[in-house]
Amino acid sequence: MSLNDPISNLLTIIRNGIRVKKQTVDVPASKLAGRILEIFKGDGYIEDFRLMQDGAQGTYKVYLKYEKKISSIIGIKRISRPGLRVYAKNDKVPRVLNGLGTAIISSSKGVVSDREARKMKVGGEILCYIW
Repeated sequence: MSLNDPISNLLTIIRNGIRVKKQTVDVPASKLAGRILEIFKGDGYIEDFRLMQDGAQGTYKVYLKYEKKISSIIGIKRISRPGLRVYAKNDKVPRVLNGLGTAIISSSKGVVSDREARKMKVGGEILCYIW
């Protein structure tokens, strides 16, 4: 199965897993997906993730985070997509819910959160929002 947009696939698998209250979900592994999951874990949206080798590519097992049966992720949205790329300059990096959420940005310094992008004064492609 070929995927045209692996980031959208990752976000959709997580969103669907939260809706049915799953404890874990499996997503296809890649360097980009690994970096996005690191940011989600660092900001407290997921418990943990592990790489499961099952052939050439492997999968990440993502452990979703719940507090009193309520997910830590309220919303997750893909911003830049293959049909419409969205970029932001270093002084126009967006704030999600006035700083309560996180924007994931692909910059020249790698995939970073909006806070790190402001600190490093870099812009780039806005991949997704999570809150």
